[in-house]
Amino acid sequence: MASTSEGLGSKSKHGMQHNGQRLKNLLRPDGRRVHVAASPEEHATLHKTLAEVEPDANFNICLHGSPEHLEAVREIHSHHEQKRDELRQTHADVYEEFENVHFQLEALANELHYLTEQEVSLDANFSKFGYDAHLRTRELGSSASSMSRRSSDHGQRDWDAERRKGRSLKLWKRPVVRQYLHKGLIWRSSELQEVASFELFVDLLYVGIIAIIGDQAVEHPTGSGLLQFTIVFSIGWKIWSDLQIITSWLETDDIIQRLSVMFVMACLVGFTLSIVEAFETTYTMMIAFYVTQRMFQSAYLLWISYLIPMIRGFMVAQVIIAVTGSAIWIATIHVEYPARVAPIWIALLLDMVAQIALIVVVRRAQRSRTRLGPMFRKWFEFHPSLNIEHKTERTNAFVTLVFGYSVIGLFYQNKAAYGVNAFFGKAVLGLIQAFCFNWLYFEIDGWNIHTHAIRRHVASSLIWITIHLPFIMSYVLAGASVSRLVVAHDCQDAEVGSLSESSAVLSEEEIPRGLRWFYCAGLGVALLSMSVISFTHVHKKFDGQRVTKRSRLGLRVAVALIMICLPLAESLSSLGLISISTGLVVLVLIFDLYGCTFVGESFVRDGRKCKYWADCRRRALEEAMKSGGDMVKVEELAVDEKGYVPAP
Repeated sequence: MASTSEGLGSKSKHGMQHNGQRLKNLLRPDGRRVHVAASPEEHATLHKTLAEVEPDANFNICLHGSPEHLEAVREIHSHHEQKRDELRQTHADVYEEFENVHFQLEALANELHYLTEQEVSLDANFSKFGYDAHLRTRELGSSASSMSRRSSDHGQRDWDAERRKGRSLKLWKRPVVRQYLHKGLIWRSSELQEVASFELFVDLLYVGIIAIIGDQAVEHPTGSGLLQFTIVFSIGWKIWSDLQIITSWLETDDIIQRLSVMFVMACLVGFTLSIVEAFETTYTMMIAFYVTQRMFQSAYLLWISYLIPMIRGFMVAQVIIAVTGSAIWIATIHVEYPARVAPIWIALLLDMVAQIALIVVVRRAQRSRTRLGPMFRKWFEFHPSLNIEHKTERTNAFVTLVFGYSVIGLFYQNKAAYGVNAFFGKAVLGLIQAFCFNWLYFEIDGWNIHTHAIRRHVASSLIWITIHLPFIMSYVLAGASVSRLVVAHDCQDAEVGSLSESSAVLSEEEIPRGLRWFYCAGLGVALLSMSVISFTHVHKKFDGQRVTKRSRLGLRVAVALIMICLPLAESLSSLGLISISTGLVVLVLIFDLYGCTFVGESFVRDGRKCKYWADCRRRALEEAMKSGGDMVKVEELAVDEKGYVPAP
């Protein structure tokens, strides 16, 4: 078999060339050559080039990872196994010695390959989000070299020369797909995708947006106010989600990208400035800014479909969805309120669900045996996929932002000489409540994950992504409501005179009924949504766990239902509502913590003794034990390979 790889390697007398990179040329036992293309573009280029240089047409071209590629490798592998068996029978003694040497070299080569940047990165991904046999990595724009040379040269790298290898900024760069799906395999860049600084800057803008939307909702705690809150918040979430998805799909890292983000943020500012009076006088302006950014992103995706033909079908489908939704949004401008509510919900449903429906339809149609099957397989053979690290980090950042907003709402200004009163107590209880929610989301549900929901299955992935909207929306509503409950003076030891003028203006003697429902139902729906989020993950198990995951989630659902029904007890004051809801959340947290412990160990304290290890030579340790008695200073025995003893 003759084979060449992507870089320059050593070549044996049998014509075999291998350097740890993927093989690009294979030779079948019948003498027919097989050329492996990494992309459809390379496939077309190879076919055109080889047709000219190899007129005998004694070759095949296949895409890497395709069934044809797999079949060829299996055939060649079986052929060489047969040759190996013949050699074993003919030269048994020499073969056994060579086999032993080969085994040792292969083990060392595998260890070196594992320690390369690509393998370490992928292994870290599997450890955090779960193993996926369909995940592959690829290197972009890097000249491949020998695996063994890369590993061995790492320690001899000229780090001073690295200072002269900086990258220059470009006004425009051709976009690169970070991760895409092709024939059941997910191909992703081997480089770690980090959250860009401009993405964090966008989150800072959303701090103000959430505050305005939440404060506007509690100003009018009615059914109409809830409807307007849901519509406006969903539109704001869609803008954030679209920007996050496009950033996750494509790598550009140029000046044009930053300017594009700045334009989207300008539209977001215009949208935000129209929120308060959106259903009175500024609805047209608010929708105009939303449609403008949607059309701008559609034009960008249309340009991407021209630059990257392999994902053209998926990009065009995204543009069609956006244009259709925008047309409905424009139509709502010409309908008076409340008649415009119906088309608004149609447009919202299209914006939120159409992309999910597209993924489901494409997956089913590609497996269809009807006439639509080949068409869908052609148009959607390649389509971009979300990067799991980027998606989880961006979502976690937004959830942290929401938790922070609920904490900010607890702050009021006190003017009493001794301000430890009911206002202070309610603020502290609200802080405990927010901390418990943060603990549950990040450290209970996000801990000990075996397979993340995004990696588990397409259904669990879509549920995980979708359920975050009602979770965040309901918690923002509860966080906005608790800011009014904290300063309410409807309970004992809550004198309105102890508040500053700015806080006293917001203080109410009687809590509106709608505000009670906003607060309690918001917390209940948020807890229910967190239960669904946790259920979509596959968590690691261990023998002797005190309480199973299903039982713990069962308590969460029960507590969430109690919270939702809590406003029916109209005699409860603001202090009573916050106290009971905080107590229920603390109960859930304690039950989860207790359930995650081992039945054979004490829940209160760890009775195991600490053990410490140190590396030292066995002979030196034995001699020290003979001469030193019961006490041995291990640090004196920890001698490194060059004979140096570490300083005390």
